[in-house]
Amino acid sequence: MFKYLVFFGVISLFLVQRTAAQDRQYIPDTVLINGDTLLMLGDSLLIEEPPKEIFWTTGGNYNLNIQQVTLSNWAAGGASSFALNSGLSLFANYKKDKKVWDTQLNINMGFNRQEDRDFRTRKTNDNFIFVSNYGRELSEIYYLSTQLDFRTQLLPGYKYTRPSGADTERREKISDLLSPGYLQSSTGINYRRTYENESKVSMILSPFTGRFTIVMDDSLSRAGAFGVTPGENVRAEAGVSLNTSISNFKIMENVTWKADLNLFSNYERLGNMVVNFNSIIRLKVNKFISTRIETVIIYDEEVFIKQDDGSSKQAVQLQNLINFGISLDF
Repeated sequence: MFKYLVFFGVISLFLVQRTAAQDRQYIPDTVLINGDTLLMLGDSLLIEEPPKEIFWTTGGNYNLNIQQVTLSNWAAGGASSFALNSGLSLFANYKKDKKVWDTQLNINMGFNRQEDRDFRTRKTNDNFIFVSNYGRELSEIYYLSTQLDFRTQLLPGYKYTRPSGADTERREKISDLLSPGYLQSSTGINYRRTYENESKVSMILSPFTGRFTIVMDDSLSRAGAFGVTPGENVRAEAGVSLNTSISNFKIMENVTWKADLNLFSNYERLGNMVVNFNSIIRLKVNKFISTRIETVIIYDEEVFIKQDDGSSKQAVQLQNLINFGISLDF
């Protein structure tokens, strides 16, 4: 129950920020008399209040990609399959005087179904990333900022194997919602800059970073998965971090790049980095159709990846997706 409360609490925090944003109000016809702006109401004249400033900007993107292959009596061989990948990205940004508050929520989910497998439907993409950054201006491009970064997945993940001599496949649960979950809080100096082409760069160097690895699944916790002490649900670390993000970088006409890099090193083993890198290249065909090339690279020396031979070892995790389909901006 606790892991679901944490999960929905993060979503609620994002929605509260989003609904706090205000749109400009409709301004009725006005008349200018002796340099003053007046509002006509019946036979009376009222001085119009100045328009309210907009401190919030909100928006997002939804994408959906579907692939289907149907084979019947196909001499070249193969199997019928169906694949679906979907993603939702939301943002809510606040700026007033010397205060800034940027929040992003990214959710991705993908499945693949293939007819010739024992477990036909399998997950191919699943991540939930929530990042919120609050800062106060020190100079035009430098801010004192605090950032909260939360990452997990939504559905159970499995390792599929077919033991030697076995007629059927087996699957082993290796992850779940909040198993793992990563919560990172960092405070430091933030370099922020917006260029004329609307691309943005942000870099936060934080010598004061707390990182918490969460494993709420009892079986994974007992096994000491993801670096937690066997039987424990949370592993706490203190260290230094570097968070870098690039958004809306225009490579060429209708081609943009968005990326973020998160590096963390524990003070007890300074120099051993936890790496999280996410990259999205978007090739926009028109208002509703685009191609997305998504790449995720993760390395954590506390995470041991189970191999096909049954052994486990440290390894670089790589995910690469090329999607063509519907894309809606709002």
